[in-house]
Amino acid sequence: MSKAQIGSAVAVLLLAAGLTGCGSEDGSGKSGDAQARPSATPPVRAVQDAYRRTTAAESARMTVSTEVTAEGRTLTADGKGVADLEDGTSKVTITSAGTTVEQRVLDGVVYQKPTGKQRGSVPGGKIWTKIDLARLAKQNRSGQSQVSDPAEPVRYLKGIDSDDVTRLGTQTLDGTRTTHYRVSVPVSALAQGDAGKAQELRRQLGKSSLPVELWLDDKGRLRQESVRLTLRPLKQRTPGKENTAVTSTTMLRFTDFGTDVDVTAPPAKDTADVTDKVAKAGAADS
Repeated sequence: MSKAQIGSAVAVLLLAAGLTGCGSEDGSGKSGDAQARPSATPPVRAVQDAYRRTTAAESARMTVSTEVTAEGRTLTADGKGVADLEDGTSKVTITSAGTTVEQRVLDGVVYQKPTGKQRGSVPGGKIWTKIDLARLAKQNRSGQSQVSDPAEPVRYLKGIDSDDVTRLGTQTLDGTRTTHYRVSVPVSALAQGDAGKAQELRRQLGKSSLPVELWLDDKGRLRQESVRLTLRPLKQRTPGKENTAVTSTTMLRFTDFGTDVDVTAPPAKDTADVTDKVAKAGAADS
């Protein structure tokens, strides 16, 4: 499984699922606004309103699990933490392949502290790495919202058409009643208006839309999202790997809306800025 293949898979997963108990309901399953119930609202309207209603909750606990398979190998990652759904501040602990990474996002900057065997990978004997998302975006011409907006998974649903949404029924998650939807998301929405990126995604996916499953609570907020996709490598980017596909499955869940989010930047003396290194690595894989 090459770095380029994994990078492509993760890039789409972040766009499609965004990289992250009982909620704040009183348990009665009732809402003060009857129109907030996804089950009582036209499916397309419920899905279109999901971003606004989710961010209105201000904050939440989140968990995310990802599985990537290619060339007979499978890589899994599990994360949990808290996020401010309005300004993008978050703190998440991610575990994969026996390594745990603490990630903090604050003021458009990503800080990561690896443990175990990966701790020595931080330059200069530092403890934390730092990635400035705005500077990275300028260098590799990519957007930064995938990381800085925890509610990104439902932002792109605002322009969905009625033909793209199917209501599948209701389900209880962590004691909370939810309505389950299947949404066919156009690749153009995932690419956020970038025609070149949209064309590349269509070629890798082999289709013009991506199936996404959503679970919205009685207030129309995202409780869970599931995305499964298969990416085919681009011949000019992965010579000799034309027949190798990468299959990815991601599950994102929000709980405990309104939870406290207290995130601080690590001490500067313990931090190594790797923004330029990451930008160069991205350019090499493209």
